[in-house]
Amino acid sequence: MDLHRILKAESVAVVEATKDQTTQNHQAIVTLLEEKFEGPIYPVNPGEKSILGLKCYPSVREIPGPVDLALLSTPAKGLKEILVQLGEKGAAGAVVLSGGFGERGEAGKKLAAEMVDFARAKGIRIIGPNTSGIMNADKGLNLTGIKNIPRGPIALLTQSGNIALNLITEATLKSQTGFNYYIGVGNEADVRFHEYLEYLAEDAATQVILIYVEGLGEGRRFLQQASRTTRAKPIVLYKSGRSVKGIESAETHTGAPAGISEVSKSAFRRAGIIEVSHSGEIFPVAESLALLPTIKENSIAILADEGGHAIIAADYLTDLGMRLPEPGKETKEKLATIIPANASFANPVDMAGGANQDPTIFADCAEILLEDENIHGLLIVGLFGGYGIRFAENLAFMEEDAAHRMGKLVESSGKPIVLHSLYDYAKPHSLELMRYYRIPVYDSLEIACKCVESLSTYGSYRQKSHHRDDAFQLHWGTNAVGEAREMIEEALAEGRHVLLEHEAKELFRLQGVPIPQDYLATTEEEAVMYAEKLGYHVVLKIISPDISHKTDAGGVMLGLNNEDDVRQAFQKIIHNTKTYNPEAEIRGCLVAPMAEKGIETVIGTKIDEQFGPIVMFGLGGIMVSVMKDVSFRVIPVSEHWAASMIDEIKSSVIFDGFRGRPPSDKQALIQLIQKVSEIVQAYPLIHEIDLNPVIVHNQGLTVVDARITLSEEHLEKKKRLSMDLGTIEE
Repeated sequence: MDLHRILKAESVAVVEATKDQTTQNHQAIVTLLEEKFEGPIYPVNPGEKSILGLKCYPSVREIPGPVDLALLSTPAKGLKEILVQLGEKGAAGAVVLSGGFGERGEAGKKLAAEMVDFARAKGIRIIGPNTSGIMNADKGLNLTGIKNIPRGPIALLTQSGNIALNLITEATLKSQTGFNYYIGVGNEADVRFHEYLEYLAEDAATQVILIYVEGLGEGRRFLQQASRTTRAKPIVLYKSGRSVKGIESAETHTGAPAGISEVSKSAFRRAGIIEVSHSGEIFPVAESLALLPTIKENSIAILADEGGHAIIAADYLTDLGMRLPEPGKETKEKLATIIPANASFANPVDMAGGANQDPTIFADCAEILLEDENIHGLLIVGLFGGYGIRFAENLAFMEEDAAHRMGKLVESSGKPIVLHSLYDYAKPHSLELMRYYRIPVYDSLEIACKCVESLSTYGSYRQKSHHRDDAFQLHWGTNAVGEAREMIEEALAEGRHVLLEHEAKELFRLQGVPIPQDYLATTEEEAVMYAEKLGYHVVLKIISPDISHKTDAGGVMLGLNNEDDVRQAFQKIIHNTKTYNPEAEIRGCLVAPMAEKGIETVIGTKIDEQFGPIVMFGLGGIMVSVMKDVSFRVIPVSEHWAASMIDEIKSSVIFDGFRGRPPSDKQALIQLIQKVSEIVQAYPLIHEIDLNPVIVHNQGLTVVDARITLSEEHLEKKKRLSMDLGTIEE
């Protein structure tokens, strides 16, 4: 889809234009004129002759020339006639400010769908609705009504006009950079986030894409496009709607599903997106990525003029996963020639008051540190910019000299410098010089550290090209086994939406998962026969389509080592089950070998509302409910990402062995997670999988219990999620 005629429109109609200065329609005309939009501007209002010196037209139909783009504030029910007229004029797009669509529930969503269908039939794409407008600085195309938006290489996609206004204000007051595009995405009724990403990925003037998102209309397509876009330029994203109340508010605001926070985080990270979690970090992180080279090898040095800030920065960067390497011997020797003997020459480097008489020492130390081959970036913290204020005025000139030198150093070394200063509020010339040289300055130590971490995270992502696969591409129906497909169809034909345990395990066996053989016994005699066949030391479990939790029903008996044990267990399980649910259909007892001891884990899948099928991993048994120590990935899952799921949980160290226990077979877990991912794609009718527990041993693992839920309702949605629809098995 080509957005050029919309975002680079040559002519604009402002429908229902007015002289009321409090309306966005009026302010849009003001900004178009002030920013010298080169094309014709057509106000449309049958009740006005002219607005701001521009001739007003009674209707779109009476505009004398072609129209590329229209700004509409017309209520939802009155849009159809305007779209008809825009279609006659060959318009490419309409920016719909009006609300009352998807954010107003099912009726609003239906109204939005009808509007989009009608517009597309006329060849028109809809921006919004419920949008705050769009802006292309190079074209002077500003329909936001916001004046004096600072220019720069950052493209802003937002679902909140107020958040955008906050970011614009922050850029105006604290930065040397700004925005080349502003796009109020609104409800995404038509043009979606991923389409803007595709356009901006190819836009030479855009260096960073900054996104504020509440909910994604097509989450998987967003991830697919984002993973391609981030190979060329960074995406910074703030996702709101993480709490229950936040989710409710997001759905009311935009009508889009807010999704599961943990799933979103892992998916964004995998796509190479830099996600920020505090609103104060949004613009600074984007600014740093726009201005500075990235950090290689996750390596940073801290330069400070006193201990407190250095210690806090070291703690925070360590918490963020940054590496603070010790400077080399030659680096320390050079530092020792210019800073006091009582200074710290480790990392952080603390000058211990060495700059109080001569702040140019900052530039000397910065040059020495950035020459070190093990240091790939520098964070300066403390008083720089304030020596002329705190001590003597003549020191301000020395700070300015140091600023010139450090600014040139970034370009010559190819390594970034980020500055934290207590004196940013005073706006000394030395700090303005740092900004002139594209070195960002922050008064928050935590924000400065987050910017450093983001430079490192994106730098690492760009280096690890072998992990940047088309990981969000789904291939439904591939690698399916006919016998397993028949089993699913038979269950659905019976009116069942759950595969019984022995069926689920058989499906896994058919897909190549090594699951110990077990047998369904319909009588006590069969139970004894199968137990003997397995050599006893078995477990019996009730098999019933009406019993979800076997243990709660008294339907599990463990450690059965002889014929009497098996007979008594069979009788007791049947009795317990009938007592628990007299209406339950009993199909027998599963006779299975007892699993060896090991670490209990859980692997499960479900359908996420935004991203489609996902897989979950964590500690299993009852621990999954108690500890909630789990990780998520969007399916499909490669070997690398399966391994990262295991490493991500807080208890991951348990798999490396402890208290004399040998390490667990993590490779077997990785292979099982991958296999689960493949099975979900192989059988589109699978809605959820629950393997709990999966006991991991020193060598291999045992799937103790397996549950597969089926659903025909989600098949059409899965088809839409896939970018390769030809692989769907009907």
